[in-house]
Amino acid sequence: GGLQIGGGVNPSNAMKWLDAGASHVIVTSYVFVDGKLDMARLEEMTDLVGKDRLVLDLSCRKKDSKYYVVMDRWQTFTTLEVNGETLRSLAQFCDEFLVHGVDVEGKMCGIEDELIQLLGDHSPIPVTYAGGATSIADLDRVKAIGQGKVDLTIGSALDIYGGDVAYDAVVAWQRKEEEFDKQSKMGAFGFGGSFGRTYS
Repeated sequence: GGLQIGGGVNPSNAMKWLDAGASHVIVTSYVFVDGKLDMARLEEMTDLVGKDRLVLDLSCRKKDSKYYVVMDRWQTFTTLEVNGETLRSLAQFCDEFLVHGVDVEGKMCGIEDELIQLLGDHSPIPVTYAGGATSIADLDRVKAIGQGKVDLTIGSALDIYGGDVAYDAVVAWQRKEEEFDKQSKMGAFGFGGSFGRTYS
């Protein structure tokens, strides 16, 4: 939870944002050099801010039936494929992944089921997915496809941005999930569980 800051984050300014009250910093471009993931830079960021305060942005586009991380305002493909091996390996260095389905981002044309399932199947840490949401039903859809491990960001589709999805309805959905999660952890349903957060 808390405010997460992204955009131009690097070692020279990351601690400033955290000291100002951000719970996490989100990093993308700094850890990619010439279209390749620079592990030394990623390790530098992790050592500086701590694994528990770093979110790694793996926003991606599809090419040749595979998803690859993109950079430079999502126009340039990197060599890093988003797959099970990548997710498991990079989870050692961050608290959470942020993944925009760039091919549908901002278009309100439907979420990327295949990508969400990949994230739910393979990520060992929380993931926030964004891209293509069109209705309140997408919250339940992402929860189901992502096996309760993938969170959803709704942006352009919200009524506060001119869309058709009521912001109040999204908040109400989230509060209901939080209450269910709280009760399940207390054993009210005879089991423990954790369900996705929703960001908007």
